[in-house]
Amino acid sequence: MSTTEPLTEPIETRPYRAGEDGPAPRVWAWPPGDRPALFVWSAGAWRYAPVMSRQDWSDGRVIYQVAVDLDGSTSVVSRRYEWPQPGLRVAHRSESQPADSAPPVLAKMGRTIDAA
Repeated sequence: MSTTEPLTEPIETRPYRAGEDGPAPRVWAWPPGDRPALFVWSAGAWRYAPVMSRQDWSDGRVIYQVAVDLDGSTSVVSRRYEWPQPGLRVAHRSESQPADSAPPVLAKMGRTIDAA
């Protein structure tokens, strides 16, 4: 994409459907105090969006579920976006390792784990 093309809003992904989408996705979560976050392009601005979960689908797709204020009104909604898309950017990564079967645990201070 060239720098002269307008940036488009990311396309939301529908939820997983049992029986239609193959095996259930593997779902990863981070501790609430150390979640990674994305920037979502919406209504002409980059919106900060903490990641609620990452879903690894059996067909190879990666879906991030985020909490985002899409229009600057402070009304936060949950959205799912396939990664990567032009309208998504990494805001920051987590220092904690995500978990897929137990509550996630905060990372020790000063130790960096690329978790996103």
